[in-house]
Amino acid sequence: MRGHDKETVLRERRLRRQLTDAETKLWFELRDRRLGGFKFVRQEAIGRYIADFVCREKKLIIEVDGSQHA
Repeated sequence: MRGHDKETVLRERRLRRQLTDAETKLWFELRDRRLGGFKFVRQEAIGRYIADFVCREKKLIIEVDGSQHA
């Protein structure tokens, strides 16, 4: 579980399965090192928050607002 508690891991997994349309489109561009050869991960726990996309190598976090924030 890489240091996260079980509840956080389950929440991350659920969020990965339920991407918004905007997240799905962006993930298609970020996955498989398609953006400049950098590796991105989805729904990564950082402290008490879960970031949408993270590039650990560049210490970059991408948050995507969508209809769930309305």
